[in-house]
Amino acid sequence: MSFLPKTLKFFHRASFYCSYLRYFDFVIETYNNFPHSSGIASSASSMSALALCIMEMEKKFYSSLKEESFFLRKASFLSRLGSGSACRSIYPGLVVWGYHKSIKGSNNFYAIPYPYKIHPIFQNISDTILIVDKNPKKILSSKGHKLMNNHPYVKDRMKSANKNMIKLISILKTGDFRKFGELVEHEALTLHAMIMTSRPYFLWIKPNTLHIIYTIWEFRIQSKKNIYFTLDAGANVHLLYPIQERKYIIKWIYNNLFSYCEKIIESFVHK
Repeated sequence: MSFLPKTLKFFHRASFYCSYLRYFDFVIETYNNFPHSSGIASSASSMSALALCIMEMEKKFYSSLKEESFFLRKASFLSRLGSGSACRSIYPGLVVWGYHKSIKGSNNFYAIPYPYKIHPIFQNISDTILIVDKNPKKILSSKGHKLMNNHPYVKDRMKSANKNMIKLISILKTGDFRKFGELVEHEALTLHAMIMTSRPYFLWIKPNTLHIIYTIWEFRIQSKKNIYFTLDAGANVHLLYPIQERKYIIKWIYNNLFSYCEKIIESFVHK
């Protein structure tokens, strides 16, 4: 699957806010260390990287552009023109995109670093990604998002997401990893429930996705360990757990979940 049409559309949109782009030809050399278009944010990584490159150009053209916060805000704004998720990939750590009345500075145009207190347990989280299916999705995320426009449950979904954000603010402050994990899993399953009840309806998850979820639930009950899953718009699974519990959990993952996936990618969430 070629990223060329998506990239050309991004540059066309960005040129309205960075007119100097029209005077250049570009050669873009890029690669991923994970399969693209499979539901683990390849568009987000590519568009955020391009946006940061554009802003580095702008920084050289305009010597007055010295404020880092403006640099990052505009990079976030530009990257959103190519991929909504990309605007969050500009920053490290926890990031907020979308207006919420309880989060100062939040807005729909660009992302901001999460502005409130974060308990130490959330400042270093292990994220083990299980690649269930490395092939490009038949239904891309952008098409899935469009199906939400006329979805019969979309208003209730938005209300639920806003309520969950209020809960999350408290959880991030107090450090209750169990409540955090339960909320994350609920959000992931709600996303896929919306897709399954759209018109036309379809499934991103695969049989092995379900095997992994059920295995995690059983393990969590038996071991009392803090391991939770989340799903992006695809079949692949992110496993989130405190870095303090990594030694025991990562061994269990390779022994019990490796057979359900094609590849395992190690990642971390850092504040």
